[in-house]
Parts: sequence; structure tokens; C-alpha cells
Amino acid sequence: MVSGRYKSRSMRRVAITTPNGTNKIAYRPKKPKQAHCGQCGAKLSGVPRARKSEITNMPKTAKRPERPFGGVLCTKCMRLEIKKKANNLKL
Repeated sequence: MVSGRYKSRSMRRVAITTPNGTNKIAYRPKKPKQAHCGQCGAKLSGVPRARKSEITNMPKTAKRPERPFGGVLCTKCMRLEIKKKANNLKL
């Protein structure tokens, strides 16, 4: 019988083949949703779809893009923000 913590659908079921050739079901945690832009809600590219514990073990460059507002805003919104700030400085 499966342990109680695996009965909920918060764990995904993965079919694996063991070294001796038998098929079993492994229970692994689900992946979280893709990161979204803070302004328009578009999916962010360059941000991993991983759990917090996995992200903390990644190098800094793999966690988010190396640009202003990287990991927070999409490229379109980032460009608009930079243009707004540039226009405010001119005035």
C-alpha cells in the first residue's frame, strides 16, 4: 500500500523501470508554474521552472536573465520602463 503522503495529487506519478527490469511508479513533486511578468503577465523567458530548493542550488546566472529587471519584467515591458525613465531624466 502507498504511504499516505503520496495519495494526494500534489505528487506526480512517474513510471520508471528498475535495474532488475520491473516497472514501478515513482512519486516526484510537481514543477511550479512558469514565472510571469509583473506588468503584463506574459511568461518570462530565461527563468527556470524549478522549485525554490532547486533554484537556490543553481548558479546566479541560471536563475534569471542578466539585464535590467531580469526575472521580473518581460522584454517589452522592460524596454517601456527604460524609455519612461529616460524621458523623466530629460525633463
